[in-house]
Amino acid sequence: MNRGDMIARAKEHFGKLIEEQLDRIEMMKSQTQFIDYSKLDTLVIGIVGGDGIGPYITAQAQRVLEFLLQDKMKQINIEFKVIDGLTIENRVKHNKAIPDDVLEQLKQCHLILKGPTTTPRAGDPWPNIESANVAMRKELDLFANVRPVRIPQEKINWTFFRENTEGAYAVGSKGIRVNEDLAIDFTVTTYEGSYRIIKAAFDYARKTGANKVTVVTKANVVKTTDGMFLDVAREIASEYPEVEWDDWYIDIMTAKLLDPKRRNQFKVVVLPNLYGDILTDEAAELQGGVGTAGSANIGKRYAMFEAIHGSAPRMVEEGRAQYADPSSIIRAAGMLLEHIGYTDEARKLDMALDICGTFERKLVVTGRSTGATGAQFADYIMETLSDNNLEERWREFTNN
Repeated sequence: MNRGDMIARAKEHFGKLIEEQLDRIEMMKSQTQFIDYSKLDTLVIGIVGGDGIGPYITAQAQRVLEFLLQDKMKQINIEFKVIDGLTIENRVKHNKAIPDDVLEQLKQCHLILKGPTTTPRAGDPWPNIESANVAMRKELDLFANVRPVRIPQEKINWTFFRENTEGAYAVGSKGIRVNEDLAIDFTVTTYEGSYRIIKAAFDYARKTGANKVTVVTKANVVKTTDGMFLDVAREIASEYPEVEWDDWYIDIMTAKLLDPKRRNQFKVVVLPNLYGDILTDEAAELQGGVGTAGSANIGKRYAMFEAIHGSAPRMVEEGRAQYADPSSIIRAAGMLLEHIGYTDEARKLDMALDICGTFERKLVVTGRSTGATGAQFADYIMETLSDNNLEERWREFTNN
């Protein structure tokens, strides 16, 4: 292919991407308000195991959820809907990130608790299908990825708002290999997409009393897309005079999370997709590792809650899946409870996880037969939740 033909093909490819994004902008403009869960006749919670260790740990999170909701279920109709079919084998069989029948089942739910799923990469035995997570965020328009990190003994209380549908991941599978020497991917930023995630962060800061928002970009270098994100932040900040805000570049921000003199000053952090993916994993590591952190993916109609670690297929291959740590997906279950207004239950679950996983540690999950199974750890959590002195125990450990 000569140079002119290569450029023409690239222009056509890029043109189609622009059309797709313009259509998506129109969709965002037409969206209604957030769903009101209190007005539902039946609240449907989808349980999606995913693959690898996902089904093992998700089953334990479901047990804990049912335990916490047992009294609520006497008052309102809560339905748990187990959805299989998001395994890598089934996705490859259908050659889709999310098979059509699975997507239809997901759309029948209001809330989704999801285990990890395998995303193929170069050199894997699987075809190069899109990430199920990325596809679900786009299909259900889950634009806000919310990840809390709590380290009570260091007075760290961070909540990250990562934009979930744009940035470098928006068209991550639609880059173009122009020739053997040139490959181009794309990053996407829209006014509507930036506005709704940044406003969600400021709303959260105001609602919780945190009253501090940090906006993270690389706008000094990535001037057009990151520049737009920062411009929108300035616009929104003017509507929240009581909320303090500042902005940091992603490179120095990764360093400052490690700075004990600075890091407990951060409260609510909002940032584009790729930066959010990187920074929240660093933050989770400070908390005790990605296995200790949960994640919420919020849209106006749907919400999905998940563990932030991978599917660990080697554990399954070695017969160790029952020893996988369910802490991350149980943290996500707590976020689900908070999202639908069950804040007392969510708070108690956070305390129980702190006691069982960080402070008391009567049972330790090692990922091997040297430690507890996921089921035993879930039993430990539920036993701790049953203690009438739960809050006092937590305060003794945290000196709060």
